[in-house]
Amino acid sequence: MATTLQALEYMRLLPDEAMATLSRLELLARAKKQGSKSGRHVSPNKGFSVVFAEHRQYTPGDDIKNLDWRVYGKNDKYYIKEYIEETNLRATIVVDASGSMNYRGESSSPVSGRPVSKFEYAQYLSAALAYLMVKQQDAVGLVTFDEKVRTTIRAASKPSQVRIILEELHATKCGGDTQLAQTLHEVAERIPSRGLVIIMSDMFDNADAIIAALHHFAFKKHEIVLFHIMAEEELTFNFRQSQEFKDLEPRAIKIKVDPQSIRNAYLTRVREHVTKMEKVCGQLRADYVPITTKQPFTKALNEFLGRRSFRQR
Repeated sequence: MATTLQALEYMRLLPDEAMATLSRLELLARAKKQGSKSGRHVSPNKGFSVVFAEHRQYTPGDDIKNLDWRVYGKNDKYYIKEYIEETNLRATIVVDASGSMNYRGESSSPVSGRPVSKFEYAQYLSAALAYLMVKQQDAVGLVTFDEKVRTTIRAASKPSQVRIILEELHATKCGGDTQLAQTLHEVAERIPSRGLVIIMSDMFDNADAIIAALHHFAFKKHEIVLFHIMAEEELTFNFRQSQEFKDLEPRAIKIKVDPQSIRNAYLTRVREHVTKMEKVCGQLRADYVPITTKQPFTKALNEFLGRRSFRQR
């Protein structure tokens, strides 16, 4: 049981401005999902809900209350009315906790008033999405990883699930090498039924290996949302003076370089990598959400959900 002080600490991941925004939003699945409860998302299973699907011929054992008597009156044959069953969404938030996520840019967060790391930004987004999904009675779980899966919380829709996820997010510290693609393959195999997979990462790994891992999720019929989180400096490389750069992962390699001499080559590689991530998401009909840590996370979340809702109309 968390102490009062611990509760205050992990609740910082859901500041007042986030709660005000989330009260007006909802997250809908774009594809058919399997779940355990009736809800607002279309399921691949046929049931007896409010959305008509088709007729099928009556067979012994069918409940006669579902007979379509109008069809019988016209054709003198018994037909059953089938409906599309709506179900709750099962989502898994997958958070990269490798060393590179510990990098923080120079821009201050509107929440904390100080620069935030990529991991802290992922914490805010994950907390907000967990709260949002449980609020709309959907099941949500959490996976954290670096070179391997560190924590797995199975998806659930009970109100206490938000507290459980927030406590785990607050307790998680960055560290370890990036083994993004390998770990995503493992996560794809672990998730028991098709649903929504929300990935929070800076995507620092071999692009082709990541692409293969994302295809693994698609093969398992999961819907993918990829939040590609980077610091502004990683996208612009606006360093001016010669300085020492340090690897944030366990090898802790240090190298002194002149930023001006490598800037063009660096930016070309970054643009190629980002383009590949965006392209594969388009091919898989996944949501690709590029974000920098200088952007208020509530604004980023609001814009993403707004675009997603608009596409579903």
